[in-house]
Amino acid sequence: MNRNLISVIVAFTILGTAASAQTLAAVNSDIGKVIVSAKTGMTLYTFRKDAKDKSNCYDDCATSWPPFTAGASAEADGALGIIDRKDGTRQWTLKGKPLYFWAGDSARGDVTGDGVGGVWDAVRN
Repeated sequence: MNRNLISVIVAFTILGTAASAQTLAAVNSDIGKVIVSAKTGMTLYTFRKDAKDKSNCYDDCATSWPPFTAGASAEADGALGIIDRKDGTRQWTLKGKPLYFWAGDSARGDVTGDGVGGVWDAVRN
């Protein structure tokens, strides 16, 4: 079976909705299975200083930790939500936790941002 299809099936199982499976996937990494953007394959992270459904990562923080943005027509579905950021963009959340990429990752499944500053965590499957 195609490896990408397996990742999408795993994400669908975790999140339980077709929309979630089109947005997220799971891949193997050095720390086990992690959740990635289905489109880019890049690992997603959460920030411990965020509040539920509220991002606290802007300016320099958002340069190093780009938010996982949602398009204007994207819709929340199940555990996958969307928040409005104060800069006008929309950001995906998982169970209320805003999702980010790490500028230091360069390849599918990289997890170099896990544990950075003791406040960043790769989203594990």
